[in-house]
Amino acid sequence: MKYNVNLQNFKRGVKDAFPVGLAYVAVSFAIGVSAVGMGLNGFITTLMAATNMASAGQQAGVLLILAGSTIIELIVTQLVVNARYFLMSLSLSQRLDPKVTTLERCLVAVGVTDEIFAVSVTNNRGYISKWYLLGAEFTAWFSWTFGTFLGVIMGDILPDLVVRALSIGIFAMFISIVFSAVFNHPKILPVIALSAVLSCVIYYVPQLDALSDLSCVICGVVASIFGAIFFPIKENSDESDSAENESLEAEQSDCLEVQNGR
Repeated sequence: MKYNVNLQNFKRGVKDAFPVGLAYVAVSFAIGVSAVGMGLNGFITTLMAATNMASAGQQAGVLLILAGSTIIELIVTQLVVNARYFLMSLSLSQRLDPKVTTLERCLVAVGVTDEIFAVSVTNNRGYISKWYLLGAEFTAWFSWTFGTFLGVIMGDILPDLVVRALSIGIFAMFISIVFSAVFNHPKILPVIALSAVLSCVIYYVPQLDALSDLSCVICGVVASIFGAIFFPIKENSDESDSAENESLEAEQSDCLEVQNGR
């Protein structure tokens, strides 16, 4: 019985992440084409996609490998480029069901991306089920790997203009997630606005060029602190949301028991 409820949460994660998967196929396709076009082996490119589900990190890795960089340079670059995932994983860890073990937390942390973080936080009130996260992350991982594989084997068929156009799909999809969150929670708007302003300042001010690689982390930390101070979320609200989720799961469990009884 418990397995059925977990399977239901897994399917819900797959469903919510399906739009993310479609965008991932388009973007990873472009990355696969680009990597092979620069001379990287097709198998290595696909393997990299399956073990490194991060567009910026994968692009940086391809360039460093082709440039003959050392392992240390690869590791340091990936840590810097993907540093924002530390913040996302830390935030998600506070929203996970307390029953999730440390090992399970490490497992779901591997699949955290910008879009999976946004989808999970937006579509869950209260605690987030580990099975929901696994379902969403599986959809994203499969789509990313499959899209890269398609790019490796079909890259020469499509014109360069079409391939470049595919790469903007993920940005459009992520913007739609952000706007959806704003409509549901208007207090998020000033936090997003502050983050956008800070990002523009770092990008356009010449003296801040050295911070460009860490701009996502800096903007995220500053905007989060701003939101926590001026737009805090009441703790009892989370508790009521959690109770609502538990009640819903209990009702679903009862329905399944009745069906099985029949």
